[in-house]
Amino acid sequence: MSLVTVIGRGHSGTRMISHTLYASGVYMGEPLNKSGDLLPPGDMYEACRVFARYVKWEGDLAWNWDGALEVEIPEEFTSLIQSYLRTVLASSASHRGWKIPETTLVYPWILRMFPEAKYIFWARNPRDCILGSHVTDDLKRFGIEYPALPEQRDEGGNVIYDERLRRAISWKYQYDLMQTAPKPDNWIEMRFEDFVLNRDQEVARLEEFLGIELARIPVRQEAVARWKRDAGINYYDFLAPAMAQYGYEIPVNGEVKQPELP
Repeated sequence: MSLVTVIGRGHSGTRMISHTLYASGVYMGEPLNKSGDLLPPGDMYEACRVFARYVKWEGDLAWNWDGALEVEIPEEFTSLIQSYLRTVLASSASHRGWKIPETTLVYPWILRMFPEAKYIFWARNPRDCILGSHVTDDLKRFGIEYPALPEQRDEGGNVIYDERLRRAISWKYQYDLMQTAPKPDNWIEMRFEDFVLNRDQEVARLEEFLGIELARIPVRQEAVARWKRDAGINYYDFLAPAMAQYGYEIPVNGEVKQPELP
């Protein structure tokens, strides 16, 4: 009996993997929402807050996860995850799994709980990821500190903030966490763009990894590089190292304007 999960930030297109697995007979728990997330998410959210107690913000855009990587997993966390995954863990299906973006926030402890599971690491150009809102945009909601955002004011004089900058910080935090945490024995790394533009090739690669035949679900090529049709700020310099690693185009100097952190 195999267990599989997806590691990827919200709005990275992980629903395609969840829908692919579900359509292929992999039991993904129940109930599911339209994004293929296992519901209800409350216990997973609370588990994220437990993990956050062991994360140290070092100022600017730097965090230290040594405490989380070294400590024995609290029983509270284990109980919350078991409660959240109760339908998955109780299933007798040959192939089981789950997907919810918040799994990424607690990945190091998930790996320690389920070392034999198969992990699908999912990436998407952050310039597309930050175009839409997601519950993980504000890391403080899950107990993670980060720099204060520069204040702006709307036409009525009300204080507003650069929400895309907030989302970009969340993207970087989750990227940095993944770079710091150990990799499992069973893992595959995939890009959203490759899955959309070269679906059959990428599905075949995933089939080899999982050892099962997978369905070919419809994909929309217009979902790739939406940032090119966006008039707002969708790039920040601190994203450059990660974008280079994943092979994404980095803007040349002066191509975009961006606010600085206070």
